[in-house]
Amino acid sequence: MTTSDPIADMLTRVRNALQARHPKVDVPASRLKLDIARILKEEGYITNFKIAEDGAKKSIRIYLKYTNGNVPVISRIERVSRPGCRVYSGSQDVPRVLGGLGINILTTPRGVMTGATARKENVGGEVLCQIW
Repeated sequence: MTTSDPIADMLTRVRNALQARHPKVDVPASRLKLDIARILKEEGYITNFKIAEDGAKKSIRIYLKYTNGNVPVISRIERVSRPGCRVYSGSQDVPRVLGGLGINILTTPRGVMTGATARKENVGGEVLCQIW
């Protein structure tokens, strides 16, 4: 089955796995999803990720992160820009998530990066998702 929005599918798989307290979740691999997983690891929202190959199919195995009380580090993860309604942001008005407590992930001409990095580098782009 192919989905019309693979990024939303990835975020939903992560959200469902967190709710079920799974230690890891597999999502079909793509370069954009790898970049999102890399940012989640850099920002400390997941413990790790790796590419798992199952024959011809590649998938990304994401190792989820929980606090000592078994509470997920990610309390909310949601898609902003959708195939039916794209959301773009200029370099000056990249939105802040929860007053800087969360992050948003943008795809820019200089690659996939967080909102804070985009503001620093003075580039805008498509706002993919918000995490806090």
